[in-house]
Amino acid sequence: MPHPLYVAFIWHQHQPLYKSRIGGEYRLPWVRLHGTKDYLDLVLLLERYPKLHQTVNLVPSLIMQLDDYVAGKAFDPYLKLSLKPAEHLTEKEQEYVIEHFFDANHHNLIAPHPRYAELYEQRQEKGRAWCRENWTPEDYSDLLAWHNLAWLDPLFWDDPEIAEWLKKGRNFTLAERQRIYSKQREIISKILPQHRQMQDAGQLEVTTSPYTHPILPLLADSNVGRVAVPDMKLPEHRFQWAEDIPRHLRKAWDMYKERFGRQPRGLWPSEQAVSPEILPYIAEQGFKWLCSDEAILGWTLKTFFHRDGAGNVYEPETLYRPYRLQTEFDDLVIVFRDHRLSDLIGFTYGSMPAKKAAADLVGHLEAIARTLKLRQAEDTTALEYPWLVTIALDGENCWEFYPQDGKPFLEALYNTLSEEPNIKLVTVSEFIEQFPPTATLPSSQLHSGSWVDGNLTTWIGEPAKNRAWDLLAKARQVLANHPEATEENNPEAWEALYAAEGSDWFWWFGEGHSSNQDAIFDQLFREHLAALYQALGEPIPEEIQHPVEAHEIRGERPPESYISPIIDGFDNEQDWDKAGRIEVGGARGTMHRSSAIQRIWYGVDHVNFYLRVDFQNGIRPGKDCPPELNILWYYVDKPMHNSPIPLRGLPDFPPLNYLYHNHLQINFLTQTFLFEEAGENFQWHPRAGRAQIALGKFLEIAVPWADLPTQPDWALRIVLLLSEGDRFCESVLENGLIPLIMP
Repeated sequence: MPHPLYVAFIWHQHQPLYKSRIGGEYRLPWVRLHGTKDYLDLVLLLERYPKLHQTVNLVPSLIMQLDDYVAGKAFDPYLKLSLKPAEHLTEKEQEYVIEHFFDANHHNLIAPHPRYAELYEQRQEKGRAWCRENWTPEDYSDLLAWHNLAWLDPLFWDDPEIAEWLKKGRNFTLAERQRIYSKQREIISKILPQHRQMQDAGQLEVTTSPYTHPILPLLADSNVGRVAVPDMKLPEHRFQWAEDIPRHLRKAWDMYKERFGRQPRGLWPSEQAVSPEILPYIAEQGFKWLCSDEAILGWTLKTFFHRDGAGNVYEPETLYRPYRLQTEFDDLVIVFRDHRLSDLIGFTYGSMPAKKAAADLVGHLEAIARTLKLRQAEDTTALEYPWLVTIALDGENCWEFYPQDGKPFLEALYNTLSEEPNIKLVTVSEFIEQFPPTATLPSSQLHSGSWVDGNLTTWIGEPAKNRAWDLLAKARQVLANHPEATEENNPEAWEALYAAEGSDWFWWFGEGHSSNQDAIFDQLFREHLAALYQALGEPIPEEIQHPVEAHEIRGERPPESYISPIIDGFDNEQDWDKAGRIEVGGARGTMHRSSAIQRIWYGVDHVNFYLRVDFQNGIRPGKDCPPELNILWYYVDKPMHNSPIPLRGLPDFPPLNYLYHNHLQINFLTQTFLFEEAGENFQWHPRAGRAQIALGKFLEIAVPWADLPTQPDWALRIVLLLSEGDRFCESVLENGLIPLIMP
């Protein structure tokens, strides 16, 4: 029987519990703002394409908070200020508004709205102090309105009230801001009913996650971190409370039945983290399938999913199928997502034209189908076996980086897929019901890890993360010492525990992830623990009253995520907030050497690698410093031609005496560039290059991977030099080379 290529999209919708258990106030606004921009529109847009079926995961901690906003019981600091007369704002509140009411993507949520962009540019160009001294109540009122208006999804812009507000632009009154809030609640109130309606109609499958999004393998045993990282430094107190796992699963199950009028079938384990120990609990609760990442499958099978130059898997038969897991209670089915295809949507396609991005994704799916056909026993033009490609990712945060919240991209993608007979979008349940898995993975051999590199280091192993686990372990033991405190007669203690067991607090502790709200996440975690002690009548330990870690602005750091900056040379700091950063001149004390360059930013996505150069204040590039920037790179352990740096007067010490494969020289004065590649006999040969160069407040550079002889996961090392007339002047990086990895 011939088959199309089956594709399962799974969108994961999740927010941690922002509601403080001390006082009941919401500390952050992201449930409300994402609720008006990302949850309802995603399924409303899908509904226009009835042939396309998808899966959406709604985490219970998100559902609870949506309920609070609909009921008018949730008030966060942003909302309170949005509903206050602008002339009554205190000086401290004005500072808060100036600092935080531009917390949105500049290109896609601020710049499209002239009044919002005007206020943003005043803050960026003239500074916060100038705003405090010069802004009128009308300016503040407009900013309070626009921060909320900008988060209303473009799908709702044809609503008469919203259209009128967008047209009005300025001079918003308190009454209009109150109406904007009412519109937010109206949109949020439709989210769950719309999901239930589409699931009942058969176009959507809604799944769930453990109650407050805990890392289940770490609840079972915190020592499981050493499965992937044997030398991991573990918390002082071992956390072993597997009995909490069925509690989280049962509460998620019960909430789902109440909201959707049926039993859930699928489970998205928090952070796609799995281990053999958690499987019996999942099966006993009644779940039929779960999803995880390709890295987990690779570790389990002791293989690695190699990809070709276009990023497509060489062994598609292994990845693109469901597997059976046998447990003592019942069998489970597990699907593994294609990490790269998921990341393309999550991190890269937002920076591409919508139709080109959609065509690229469809092209990858067609390439997968071609490879599968070529590997069939029979030479046919159709697939003989029902293969399933799983694309699973965060369904909310990525859209902020797309024009119009991803609407043009999704429309282009859905239009194409609706007319493509050889690709069929399905829910996971309908696929495994029609095509039960024929391959089995021994449950005892399932790898213990998450979607992040197949390990758990994002949540445990660093000093700050381990301190948090120790605080949690002590609080959990105190609760165990009170057997009289049951979920029925002391629900507050248990709810506080569940909240503290959520994964998000550990995500933000330590290195690797940072935001301008790290201190609030730290505070929320400790407030959940404090509430547990209070509910038990126990004194709150002194250590819980102090931050888990110091929340200071971090200097140098590696990249935290993919980036896709717009190359224009101007102040778009949000483009680079997840980039790696290297301090060059004047940033590390008086003993650090002087340099015209203050800072280097660097990062990658699936299209380019990126560099940004920040100059010291008052420096005129090319006039107050050498006029040429040279970027050279080589490929670690890859056999290819390499040549010495083509500059005169070069010192003979590493890394300046290394050999390099590519050379990009940028002239600050003419803003032109030379691109070269090493050849035989240590020669350099000019090559056509498609680098993007922009020199404004900063120098920003994008070099396409397509210009380079790279393969997925190849390692690059980059050096930066300043020169004049092809004569070496200075090395930019005191510590040598920048490491990069091709995605």
